[in-house]
Amino acid sequence: MTSSGIANKKQEKSIDLSKNESGQNDENVLSMTLPTGRIQDKVIDLLNQIGVDVAKNGRSYRPSVTTNGLTVKMLKGQNIPELVALGRHDCGFSGYDWIVERDADVVQLLDLGFDPVRIIAAVPDEIADDKVNRFANLGRKIVVASEYRNLTTKYVEAQGFEAVFLQTFGATEALPPEDADMIVDNTATGTTLKQNRLTIVDELLRSTTRFICNKKALENPVKKKMLEEMVMLMESCLRARDKVLLEMHFGCEDFEKVIEQLPCMKAPTVAKLYGDQGYAVKIAVTNKEVPALIPRLVAMGARDILEFRLEKIVV
Repeated sequence: MTSSGIANKKQEKSIDLSKNESGQNDENVLSMTLPTGRIQDKVIDLLNQIGVDVAKNGRSYRPSVTTNGLTVKMLKGQNIPELVALGRHDCGFSGYDWIVERDADVVQLLDLGFDPVRIIAAVPDEIADDKVNRFANLGRKIVVASEYRNLTTKYVEAQGFEAVFLQTFGATEALPPEDADMIVDNTATGTTLKQNRLTIVDELLRSTTRFICNKKALENPVKKKMLEEMVMLMESCLRARDKVLLEMHFGCEDFEKVIEQLPCMKAPTVAKLYGDQGYAVKIAVTNKEVPALIPRLVAMGARDILEFRLEKIVV
C-alpha cells in the first residue's frame, strides 16, 4: 500500500470517530455530555482551553468536536448524573446538587468550582423568626415546594414535618405564601429570595459544577487515559486563572535580602543579566496580590516590571 493510501486510511478512521453520534460503536470512543443552560459556555470555554474544540451546531444537541475518539451530546444538567451512572455516557458535567438529588453512583473526577450555589429551605419573612410555632396554626399538612424531590423529602423527614411535596419546574420562589408554606431551592446570592420576601431557615448543601464519569469507563485503559489527561489539563487551566507571572529586573545590591522577601509558588526563577548588570526575576502570584505587590517591588528596587496572564499551571 502506498504512503498516500495509508494516509487516506488514517483520515477515514478520524472522520468515522468524529461522526460517531452514539459513542457506542467503538468501545474506545469516549462519550461526553455537556449541560445545557447557563453553565454550558463556561464548560465549553474550559474544554476549548485544553484543546477539545467544541462548536455548537445550530439547534442540534450534538455539537461538533475536533478531538478524535470523543463524541459530545448536550443534555439537561439534571439528567446527566443518572445517565452517566447508567453507563449511557462515559462522562459529563453536572452540579453536585443534582448528583445528590439523583443519588447517582458516579466518580467525581474534578470540582470545577463553577456556578457555586447553596441549596436552602426558606419560608415567608413573617413566620421566619418563630421556629417553634411556625406552622402550628395551619390545621393541615404544610406544602413544601421544590425541584428537588429527594433532597426535600429527606429534609422534611429529618425535621419531623407533616408535609405534602409540591413538584416545581422553575420559579419556585414565586409560590409562597399563597401556594406553598416552604420552599427548597438553590440560591447564589439570596437576592431573589429577599425580593420575594423569603427568609432562609436552613442550608441543605453547597453545590458547584463537577466533572464526573461512569465507574466502568475507568476500567477501559484508553478511556481512563483520556479522562486522566483531561483532568490534569483542566486543573492546570483552573489553577492559572487566579494567577499572573511577574517578570522584573533587580540590581546586584542586597539582592539576597530582596529575593527572600518575594512571594512565589515555590521559589523565584532567577537569571543573571548580560554583563553582570543585575538579575532577571520571575514570580507567579495571585491576581489579588498584584495591586499591593507592584509598589512594594518598586520600593525594593525592581525595574522593568512585566505582567503576563497564564494559561496553564501544571504542578
